[in-house]
Amino acid sequence: MTESKKTHVILLSCGSFNPITKGHIHMFEKARDYLHKTGRFIVIGGIISPVHDSYGKPGLVVGRHRLNMCQLAVQSSDWIRVDPWECYQETWQTTCSVLEHHRDLMKRVTGCILSNVNTPSTPVIGQPQNHAPPIYQDHNNMNHAPTAIKLWGKVSENFGKICCIRPHMERFTFVDENANLGTAIRYEEIELRILLLCGSDLLESFCIPGLWKDSDMEVIVGDFGIVVVPRDGADTEKIMNHSSILRKYKDNIIVVKNANDHPMSVVSSTKSRLALQHGDGHVIDYLCQPVIDYILHSQLYINASG
Repeated sequence: MTESKKTHVILLSCGSFNPITKGHIHMFEKARDYLHKTGRFIVIGGIISPVHDSYGKPGLVVGRHRLNMCQLAVQSSDWIRVDPWECYQETWQTTCSVLEHHRDLMKRVTGCILSNVNTPSTPVIGQPQNHAPPIYQDHNNMNHAPTAIKLWGKVSENFGKICCIRPHMERFTFVDENANLGTAIRYEEIELRILLLCGSDLLESFCIPGLWKDSDMEVIVGDFGIVVVPRDGADTEKIMNHSSILRKYKDNIIVVKNANDHPMSVVSSTKSRLALQHGDGHVIDYLCQPVIDYILHSQLYINASG
């Protein structure tokens, strides 16, 4: 399958990131590697979206700190970005709302109608608003489709105008709904999708009665689709069989194989906070050094109250 015929994917991960761990970054990398090995997908980018402060989780530090720690954790990555939109809203946003926001944002940035799992074979063709020539011009072949690297590079360039792409600390900005984005970029015959990336613990939460709205689950799993990285030896097959909606859209759930075999699969924010509170030197196995330095400097998680 040629690159232009593969589904181009942006992985979106929502969560507390309280704090962000090496396990979170490992989840992105394992998911990308697995999707590439299937031969059906090209992962062109990853987005980390920390939850709003009003989520109300005990010990949740303010969004400003969590955003800064996320920025530090991905500062050397050329494909994972941190987006502050969720944190900057007036109140907590559902995962469904965050996915829809990024779908609409990508539509404005790329000029494409993003596909979903119900229309997997339909290519996304974004036409320029003013019929300008394509951004990418191959002098040997003017109709040559853009590579995944070029696509994410151009998307990142445009994101820089309207949302957070590795900004200076304390200077997060977010999308201006009325921003003039200029000419829409034209991507011919590129299928572009946003998939929710999560651990098996989030998948398991779908089975808790009343925790998720059925309508939201229908959109998340039925329209967008999810990529699950198992943790702590979780049996994802058993989890999916506990929910009628997960069973209904089982084909839209991609489970990353052999993810449990890696030591990062047992790393969690909870273990990291406990290690910090107890002065456990193993914290260096859970968190990257810039994040540890930031936590110590800001005196976060040091006492049991968080």
